[in-house]
Amino acid sequence: MDQVSWLKRRKPGIKDAKKRDMPDGLWRKCEGCGEIVYHKELERNLWTCSKCGSHFRITADKYRDILTDEGSFVELLTGLESIDPLGFVDSKKYTDRLEAARKKTGRNSAVLTGSARLGGRLAMMAILDFNFLGGSMGSVMGEKIARLTRMAIEEHVPLITLSSTGGARMQEGILSLMQMAKTSAMLARLHDAGLLHIAIQAHPTTGGVTASFASLGDVIIAEPGALIGFAGPRVIQQTIREELPEGFQRAEFLMEHGMIDMVVHRKELKSAVVKVLDFFSDDRDRSEDTLGQARRQGL
Repeated sequence: MDQVSWLKRRKPGIKDAKKRDMPDGLWRKCEGCGEIVYHKELERNLWTCSKCGSHFRITADKYRDILTDEGSFVELLTGLESIDPLGFVDSKKYTDRLEAARKKTGRNSAVLTGSARLGGRLAMMAILDFNFLGGSMGSVMGEKIARLTRMAIEEHVPLITLSSTGGARMQEGILSLMQMAKTSAMLARLHDAGLLHIAIQAHPTTGGVTASFASLGDVIIAEPGALIGFAGPRVIQQTIREELPEGFQRAEFLMEHGMIDMVVHRKELKSAVVKVLDFFSDDRDRSEDTLGQARRQGL
């Protein structure tokens, strides 16, 4: 009996199985342990692996929602956009990369800036978005952080920065590197005014951002396992020609060596920041008028 005849004589009631399409985005693979995690479970855990605790990279908008009191965030300094001062071209034009980043993220720059309340306390916030050209610092990021710091001084409120970045933006050359000095100088003014700067370092925090405002917090908090450093570990190892210690440049290693103050799981991040704000607060009344004034200055 040939194969075709056998297939025709199959028992009644046996049906062909229909292939079911699996929608994209339902599952994510954890880079820490290799576990396949259901999207909804990952979201409930604030984008951390329930098995190994690995922290997934998230957008600036998600960090805003995690950290701030609901409905309190007011975006400021929205009118600044990067230009192409050097006419830079590598495999693509810089202008094309900027346009693609704007479409991907829905924002004009690699940093989200605004005012918000955390545990009822008003603060200025700058949150870097790695999805916008690797969270790299160009002229616009430096200018936005400098202006936001000045607003924090004028309003006499704390500044909170959250970094996730590959460093300075090479397409802007020396104009990008200048932002290291600009942001550091403004933070020195914030310090002289007796105001608090909380610097949060997420994975990764590297390059010129690490060498400037990300490391100039009065209190520095890092997420578990975050890579934090100026040059990458491979570059350092090739330069010094020595084996690096286990966990080198990870958040836990830096805390052991006094470079940061706390390593905090994302689920506890807001409560940790609120405790720091409460500890350093002078308990002055932060009225809605202050928030309104900040909004007017930023628009």
